[in-house]
Amino acid sequence: MSRIGSILTAVVMMATGFSAAAQSGGLAALGKIERGEWSLRAPDGSTRSICITDPQMLLQLRHRGVACQRFVVENGTMGGRVTYSCPGVGNGDTRITVETPRLIRLETQGISRGLPFTEEYEGRRTGACASASASR
Repeated sequence: MSRIGSILTAVVMMATGFSAAAQSGGLAALGKIERGEWSLRAPDGSTRSICITDPQMLLQLRHRGVACQRFVVENGTMGGRVTYSCPGVGNGDTRITVETPRLIRLETQGISRGLPFTEEYEGRRTGACASASASR
């Protein structure tokens, strides 16, 4: 193989690898988040509890349990951003910042069943999950 052929092959492999990683929907920072019961507090003071068994679930709070195609827009060690599309249900854009393994900041917006949504939370781990269920 010629030198140019080798270079082209390397470029294609790098591009393909990047594309696969970008489309997988995973964020490196999510690996730092502790599993367990979390309290998500909105700016208005309202809270909701969620049992996090897989931090990936934070990427689609409004579309939990729905099979969606994700695309990683930003992927840093302390956070990132993912856009996603859920055919027939809606789409979203989620940005997450991991302050510590027990403290996160999350912003998400998009369309759910034809209606727009915007949500912002400060999440804090409060302990072990009360049950084996994935969320409440």
